[in-house]
Amino acid sequence: MVLTTGFTEELQAKRKKYVPQGVSNGNLNIAHSASGATITDINQKEWIDFAAAIGTLNVGHSHPKVTAAVNQQIEKFLHPGFNVMMYEGYIQLAEKLCAITPGTFEKQALLLNSGAEAVENAIKVSRKYTGRQAVVSFVRGFHGRTNLTMGMTSKVKPYKFGFGPFAPEIYQAPYPYLYHKPSEMTEEAYVDRVIQEFKDFFVATVAPETVACVVMEPVQGEGGFVVPPKKFVQAVSEFCKEHGIVFVADEIQTGFGRTGTMFAMEQFDVVPDLVTVSKSLAAGLPLSGVVGRAEILNAASPGELGGTYAGSPVACAAALAVIDIIEEENLLAKSEILGQKIESKLIELAEKHSYVGEIRRLGSMVAVEIVNNRTEKLPNKEKTSEIVQYANANGLLLLSAGLKGNVIRFLAPLVITDEELSKGLDILEEAFN
Repeated sequence: MVLTTGFTEELQAKRKKYVPQGVSNGNLNIAHSASGATITDINQKEWIDFAAAIGTLNVGHSHPKVTAAVNQQIEKFLHPGFNVMMYEGYIQLAEKLCAITPGTFEKQALLLNSGAEAVENAIKVSRKYTGRQAVVSFVRGFHGRTNLTMGMTSKVKPYKFGFGPFAPEIYQAPYPYLYHKPSEMTEEAYVDRVIQEFKDFFVATVAPETVACVVMEPVQGEGGFVVPPKKFVQAVSEFCKEHGIVFVADEIQTGFGRTGTMFAMEQFDVVPDLVTVSKSLAAGLPLSGVVGRAEILNAASPGELGGTYAGSPVACAAALAVIDIIEEENLLAKSEILGQKIESKLIELAEKHSYVGEIRRLGSMVAVEIVNNRTEKLPNKEKTSEIVQYANANGLLLLSAGLKGNVIRFLAPLVITDEELSKGLDILEEAFN
């Protein structure tokens, strides 16, 4: 059924009246159906999806195996509440997550609803286990919109401005950004300097013996898809081991094949104590988790963890299907190929446009930094906004990122077809031109 443009405008007016402006919308059209990497709006216009609900749809929209698993579960029951009566899906998914996350030690998995909730619970169990209070995150990091996770997040506007005071005992450590290193320094010297700054941070800012956990994104998401050097990640991990600090990998955006491995930390040869997961875990249904060392997760007593909707059986059914799809359809290899194709197009665009700065990626987690020119490398937020707005007006869902809003990020579903990808990249090229 084709609805009129007038109906779209009617819904847009209702959205403006009844939904707070604080809930942002990158695209003001109204979705009607979606499959793979294409969304069709209520006027039957198609949109190629390079945003994937902010990295939530690695297996794409409406994957038939996911919808079948969800429908099968819905016919049995919706939600007895795991704290009231257990169900098989929660236990099976916990077992599966313990098997696929890095590390060969004894693990457990706690299921929750959102990414921010996973981060908060990772901190809860770390504090309980260590008997310490302080939490360390990193400059440019993003961990959520709750009070605690806002305190851990760098970007003030729009995420923190006017919402304080924030939770105490939260500290932000330095994190390398190779594209903006001093021009006179070698990469090795710069990385060594940031490692030293990280260690000095625990002298000048917070004592390590008071720190419960260090929470790190293996690739900074909202911060601009900044990929840290392997040496830095390993140094942080070793420092945590040396001082009895729980090392938490926030894999909410990087997990489930986005970087070409099931989890990004695998590419740094680092095994975190805890991993937080969400986004692409359940193909768009609200589900998150904390997975890791059994002795840490088991430190909490009965009743201290959980929540009314935590570990929804419908979302668990979707998640078990997602993990099967990643394995059966070889999406880890497809992720790398997809990333290469997007990177190739960006390199081509860089030859035509002087405002294209660094192109960076890990697997299919790809970003391009938009600058005034390649010598000064000053952030060009205006040009970034122009490109993103053009894309979102002309059939391509596209997102920006970065502390200064001058990074375009790519989170296309790993199942995207060559035809969908080609259409999307053509619109992208038009936007750059």
